[in-house]
Amino acid sequence: MSVTTEIAPDLFRISVFVPEFNLQFNHFLIRDDEPMLFHTGLRGMFPMVEEAVRKLIDPRRLRWIGFSHFESDECGALNHWLDISPHAEPVCSLVGALVSVNDFASKPARALGAADELATGKYRFRFYPTPHVPHGWDAGVLFEETQRTLLCSDLFHQWGDVEPLRQTSIIDDARAALVQSEAGPFANYLPYTHHTGRILEGLAQLGPKTLATMHGSSYSGDGAIALRELSTVMRELLGPRA
Repeated sequence: MSVTTEIAPDLFRISVFVPEFNLQFNHFLIRDDEPMLFHTGLRGMFPMVEEAVRKLIDPRRLRWIGFSHFESDECGALNHWLDISPHAEPVCSLVGALVSVNDFASKPARALGAADELATGKYRFRFYPTPHVPHGWDAGVLFEETQRTLLCSDLFHQWGDVEPLRQTSIIDDARAALVQSEAGPFANYLPYTHHTGRILEGLAQLGPKTLATMHGSSYSGDGAIALRELSTVMRELLGPRA
């Protein structure tokens, strides 16, 4: 089953918890003149996510289907959504469109470059390439400039069936998840390069008020502080050793 929560005006978090992984998979619907779904979910999750979307809008109205990078939980069900949404288009990074999405998807993607804008009506999304942050050279994020919401994909990953939205810091849980991941089969889940800190600082300078996380609680508060704390944690746990 899925749980739907409005975490910012017209931004709905649709969460599916998978006990076998002890992990939430979160999908975000923007309800606007040109509705957007950010994260399609895995193909097997499509019926649950589609049912949740149907309670908010007619899925045939979807105009944009976005995601950070090419990975099954990000875009595995993309073609299922394109099949039922006649006007929908994938939207992703230029690299993603060229190397993966335009071959995989049943429709060509709208490819976004640095600082390109995607307007859905009253909301404006700006694209920021973030190669290898969280992972994948095609990675990027969308920042909604009206409500200052960052759709930040796997950043701030947290384990467990946690609350939809928190106003207290999520950095301790993100640190614990990263420590646990590095000790198990998910080691190197988040790479660290000499660009990582610079990319996270660039996102911090956007001043987000809401962080829409793919795995775990979303966060409402000072997103700049949270991103700088995450940068510090990633450098301490993943950065180069002397």
